[in-house]
Amino acid sequence: MTDLHARVSEAMRCHVAPAMDLNPAEVEVVAVADGIASVRLAGACASCPATIPVLITGLEAELRKHVPEVDIIEAVG
Repeated sequence: MTDLHARVSEAMRCHVAPAMDLNPAEVEVVAVADGIASVRLAGACASCPATIPVLITGLEAELRKHVPEVDIIEAVG
C-alpha cells in the first residue's frame, strides 16, 4: 500500500464517508494511481445503479478537500 493509498483510505474512513452519511465499511479503497481512486461500494449503495454516479460525485468533492491529489473516483465491482 502506498502512502497516497493510505491517505485516501484514512480520509474516506474518517472524513468522507461520515460527511456523506455512509458507513465507512461500505466504501473500500481498492487502488489509487495517476489521480484516480478506485473504490468498491457495499450495502444499499452498491445495489442501486441510479445512485452510484451521484454518490461518486459527492465522494470526489469531499475527498478533494482532504487529498487534493485525487481527481477522480471510479466505482469498481
